[in-house]
Amino acid sequence: MIDKFRYTHSVVKHFPTTIISKLKPSVFPEANTKLVSNSGLAVISNNSIINTQTMVKYLNQEEAINVDLELFNEYKFSVDQLMELAGLSCATAIFHCYKSKPRKNVLICCGPGNNGGDGLVCARHLKLFGFDPAVYYPKRTDKELYHNLTLQCTNMDIPFLDILPNENDIDTNYDIVVDAVFGFSFRPPVRPEFEKLLDTLNKLSVSLCSIDIPSGWHVETGPPANGLKPELLISLTAPKKCAKFFKGKYHYLGGRFVPPKLGKKYDLRLPEYPGTECVVELKH
Repeated sequence: MIDKFRYTHSVVKHFPTTIISKLKPSVFPEANTKLVSNSGLAVISNNSIINTQTMVKYLNQEEAINVDLELFNEYKFSVDQLMELAGLSCATAIFHCYKSKPRKNVLICCGPGNNGGDGLVCARHLKLFGFDPAVYYPKRTDKELYHNLTLQCTNMDIPFLDILPNENDIDTNYDIVVDAVFGFSFRPPVRPEFEKLLDTLNKLSVSLCSIDIPSGWHVETGPPANGLKPELLISLTAPKKCAKFFKGKYHYLGGRFVPPKLGKKYDLRLPEYPGTECVVELKH
């Protein structure tokens, strides 16, 4: 069979992905390397990368809100519990993408809501992963959870900046910038107090990473004119509809905490996470 087909990569890549994923590497060596089937699915390294266009569901804003509400109300997750898992996922994705950088200075820009809380957790885990994070957190909340997250960072010697550096200083002093300003509940336009921050982020030359939603994007219709163009997008729970407009280098799904029954109810079609990983890379 193999001789008759004169097995080559060009032959194997047109098998259905369900077949490719089950091929034995001893017979089809390329089954463990990047393959693209005629259905558009990518299979790479034991299925650790998949194509979101044909498998994973993209959530609209109402669905994203409802999934969160069910996690809180029906499954009794707490806000801080999910925030910890989300922030760890973000730090893990950043580690996978940028662990080879010789210098690992990271600026995390946090907004006032849950997305900013994810950023604070991410900063703490990045510190533990060997990065050198700093946080810009201009509009803080009095809620105890956020106070505690801030204190945890301070106690780990993570500095908080009082003033946002200009784009030239950020490009000089940092290698990675994390956009943790707005999440899926954001509705345009951007409030005046955050216009300068987003304008600065948009002018950077260093790697920009957005948590769940690139700040300023509409959760369903995507980027505005001159919107942020992150290099890395870390979708949480499930990708949102705006992720279809993402053109960056890396797209990860994080938050390996969705109960199977909830995933089935919303037909999330979540990918299989490799091993014990809390993130999985997605390909468009």
